[in-house]
Amino acid sequence: MLNTAATARCSREIDDVLREAVARGAVAGVVALAGDANGTFYEAGFGRRDLAAETAMDPASVVWFASMTKIITSVAAMQLVERGLLSLDGPIADILPGLANPQVMIGTQADGQPILRPARGPITLRQLLTHTAGFGYDLWNEEIAPVFKALGLPRVPDTAAQHARIPLLFDPGTQWNYSIATDLVGQAVAAASGMGLAAYLDSHILGPLGMTDCGFVMAPDQAARKARIHARQPDGSLAPIEFVTGAPDAPARGGGGLHGTGRDYMRFLRMMLNGGSLDGAAILRPEAVAEMCRNQIGTVNGKGLRSVAPASSADADFFPGMVQKWGLGFLINTERSAAGRSPGGLCWAGLGNTYYWIDPVRGVAGVLLTQSLPFADPKVLDLLWAFERAVYAAMD
Repeated sequence: MLNTAATARCSREIDDVLREAVARGAVAGVVALAGDANGTFYEAGFGRRDLAAETAMDPASVVWFASMTKIITSVAAMQLVERGLLSLDGPIADILPGLANPQVMIGTQADGQPILRPARGPITLRQLLTHTAGFGYDLWNEEIAPVFKALGLPRVPDTAAQHARIPLLFDPGTQWNYSIATDLVGQAVAAASGMGLAAYLDSHILGPLGMTDCGFVMAPDQAARKARIHARQPDGSLAPIEFVTGAPDAPARGGGGLHGTGRDYMRFLRMMLNGGSLDGAAILRPEAVAEMCRNQIGTVNGKGLRSVAPASSADADFFPGMVQKWGLGFLINTERSAAGRSPGGLCWAGLGNTYYWIDPVRGVAGVLLTQSLPFADPKVLDLLWAFERAVYAAMD
């Protein structure tokens, strides 16, 4: 934990960064937290939850975590690996039988139906956790949406019959491609545990960690504190939009369904910094956390995301020119970042411009939460890097 003087200096400097971002319209509202294994040393919110209302954005504000859900789902899977209910390298078809005969798409017919060949190997949990199983996402892979439409598949297939018809973009384990894979991990967690994903996470991660405002469906008091999604306008301003998340009938999606507060998420990050436990709650063994944090894709490299839906996402590459690897649930930077993050740092983000990082070398983690589209908005990324630089400056 920073000493009192360093904490005060950190707070003043980060306050200025966040306040200025609100003033120039980079964000409607923002919550940021930073901490280490011992506690949170920075926490604040600025701006408004909704530009059409007066309610302040503060650390009690509830946001849609979107793909920041993925690492929580990944930890759930690793708990089941520890218990022997899931295997990292056995065929995931043992749990999700619809994935027993994966097919790789090598082209499309005139009617949009895919031309397929058998995959050269089974799909494994390790590949799902590292986005090397061969799946894709319609926001960043232009071939996905028309093929799924031709096949009559939903954006996230749920049933064994649907799983059997999902085309892969490449053979499992041969490339990296950001994808729906963690949604399938969530389905595997539910199947292996015999519980729904929401119930499993509540019982084994969210509840034990005291993440009291975190869940797939929001209670009325949480919905009252929810920040609204905004969209960047052609003139660079932000405007609130209708974008429903966390509805009572929302499915529990392991790849992107959770909501919560920055305080909730910081407790999760601090658990990871602590080697799998926090305040007496043992979530994972230290060796499982260490396994998650190491390169799991060998000589395969991660890559930036090329958007095919610019209203939802800009092109996204957090570390241009850097070799990027993946652990069991998050991106790993292999060099020191311009903002000061150590090699071996861990991170990912959510579609509504929510971001986190964990630096095991320096023992620090941070989370920055806004609610706006498109994802990877350069104005929000500039704020993220400025926030991160201020955190590291306070630690030096």
